[in-house]
Amino acid sequence: MARNRTRTVFSLSLAGVCLSSLLPLGVHAASATPDKGAQVYCFMRSNGNPHNVSWEAAYALIKRQKSGVFKTSPEHAAVMITEAVVNEPGTYPDCGRYLGDLFAPKKSSDALPENRPVTSATSRTTKSSSTSYGDKRYSY
Repeated sequence: MARNRTRTVFSLSLAGVCLSSLLPLGVHAASATPDKGAQVYCFMRSNGNPHNVSWEAAYALIKRQKSGVFKTSPEHAAVMITEAVVNEPGTYPDCGRYLGDLFAPKKSSDALPENRPVTSATSRTTKSSSTSYGDKRYSY
């Protein structure tokens, strides 16, 4: 009887160690990812970098830190950065003024007014502007 108990305890312990090795490493690292993304974004913006460069760096860091099968979407990464800044405004001084750029609507400078007819010249400019950064802002 004692021998069976020892085997059972040993088997359960071994199973627990094996299963814990399958879990993602560092739950704490996942919670620090938004802070790291916010830190990178705010640091770069406060040092004069434009939004697109700062966003690409912060989003790349957030994607790289995430373990698992699914990627963090760009929209979720923007929310994560915003939450980190709002939750700890003292850590990111003057970063609040840059948060609007994360959610700014894409610029449609080539949008046609309702009363202006479509011509071949305007359709060419519309096609070329569809590959601008604003259209690909939150693409993978």
